[in-house]
Amino acid sequence: MLRLSELKLPLDHSEADLAAAVLRRLRLAPDQLLGLRLVKRSVDARKSAAITLVYSLDLDLDLDARAEARLLKRFAGDPHLRPSPDTTYHPVVSGANAGKLRPVVVGAGPCGYFAALLLAQMGFRPLLLERGKAVKERSADTFGFWKGSADFNPESNAQFGEGGAGTFSDGKLYSQVSEAKPYVRKVLEELVAAGANPDILTLHHPHIGTYKLATVVRGLRQRIEALGGEVRFECRVDGLELNPVDRSIQGLQLDSGERIAATQVVLALGHSARDSFEMLKTAGVAMQPKPFAVGLRIEHPQSLIDRARWGQAAGHPRLGPAEYKLVHHCRETANLGRSVYSFCMCPGGLVVGATSEPGRVVTNGMSQHTRNERNANSGIVVGIELADLTPYGERDDDPLAGVAFQRYWEGRAFVTGGSNYQAPAQRVGDFLANRSSEGSGGVIPSYQPGVCYGNLAGCLPEFVLTAIREALPAFDRRIPGFLMGDALLTGVETRTSSPVRLPRDEITLECGNTPGLYPAGEGAGYAGGILSAAIDGIKVAEQVALSITLPRPQHPVVPSESVCDPT
Repeated sequence: MLRLSELKLPLDHSEADLAAAVLRRLRLAPDQLLGLRLVKRSVDARKSAAITLVYSLDLDLDLDARAEARLLKRFAGDPHLRPSPDTTYHPVVSGANAGKLRPVVVGAGPCGYFAALLLAQMGFRPLLLERGKAVKERSADTFGFWKGSADFNPESNAQFGEGGAGTFSDGKLYSQVSEAKPYVRKVLEELVAAGANPDILTLHHPHIGTYKLATVVRGLRQRIEALGGEVRFECRVDGLELNPVDRSIQGLQLDSGERIAATQVVLALGHSARDSFEMLKTAGVAMQPKPFAVGLRIEHPQSLIDRARWGQAAGHPRLGPAEYKLVHHCRETANLGRSVYSFCMCPGGLVVGATSEPGRVVTNGMSQHTRNERNANSGIVVGIELADLTPYGERDDDPLAGVAFQRYWEGRAFVTGGSNYQAPAQRVGDFLANRSSEGSGGVIPSYQPGVCYGNLAGCLPEFVLTAIREALPAFDRRIPGFLMGDALLTGVETRTSSPVRLPRDEITLECGNTPGLYPAGEGAGYAGGILSAAIDGIKVAEQVALSITLPRPQHPVVPSESVCDPT
């Protein structure tokens, strides 16, 4: 088959129009097009008065080898027609680990679930340990906390439990990092097999939606168990057992007192597993502080974003609610070069409480599959560099300085919001004027468990607030109306990515100074979102499988405290 990409059509077109456009583009007769399959569809809205849909298609053509060669020769200088690439995923090994300890995966987020799924598919019967609850019970705890009908549970919330932090999010399935297509296709196909809508296979910016994510993670669990794997909930790993000679992993200590023997452990912690980071630091596992970003959630009427992005086409059924992606590089002296950007934009979504510790307020955004809530929201966040973290660490090179930074400002937000898990909120007009807000305007807050109006001045470092104040007018030039005075800011957004990185070997993906331990996913600093975390889980599972089936190479022991990597 041949793949044709960058085929543009107006919004209002039929399937016949699509086929006719293919024939015109390739200069073929109607009987030469036997069929076409949608590979990807995206929206080109650079000109809101002339929005187009952009297609990538696999074509079944009635051409002999010579005619196909002539066609490809005619398009030799055009990258948009080529043989369809093979996106089939092929496992690196296939075979059971008879007589050996089964691999253990710690963490049931996207990374952990895909690591366990791939190990199970290759015949290794993994054991997956999750500190939180299964998604049904976890959802009851989380929604209960948001609605005020249940107390906050530090072990079962928007961060901890089956599915990881991504379960209570928009379920976005795209990444800013280029990944090999077989990995991407593998993840998407497994999600569809577990219950996700098949349209994620073809949309340019696919998402699943919060409620559907709960179904999908249950489906992934069932697939792992059907292949001989085991998933255990409410099992927090509190310690590592290491070989005293070479520091290789020998076992895990659970909070219940149980010991689990293990020589291959995938450490798929989320970005909020702070007590686990402290445990790893105590065990001498190599760890570095890592840059991340913090900021505020902003809410606008979704209709405003639709009009700004789609123009007169706003509301068209083929478009749906509009998204945006914004970046501003600060010019003021105090923040020169520092970036402010939108993060985790949720069209037609809600702002929700995402804390994982008592006495702190954390915001995040989520959307259902329909994305039909009244507001659009996104994080407006500012890059935090390693130098910004130094005052918060126990020493200059403290790998957990970023954790201390996050905790401090989340605690300030908790107090500013009334010390009852309500989030501090401020209207944009008041924020720019640095005055307190006394209530909402035209934008009704969606945050659960509720907001407390006031001044966000004490909830984040002054340089962060200054950078956001500089960026908002620049964003208004991109999205007219973004600066509306009644738009609402809610604080604080601190869990954009992990504040630590666990260095690992570039080839084997093992921890630099603890053989048999495989740091993986977002918590270890190697992913940023559901798709990239799942792909990292697959890659780590491949290396675990190879380590079981092939002789282990000799690893030199390196110091547990590595030099900080500013990247």
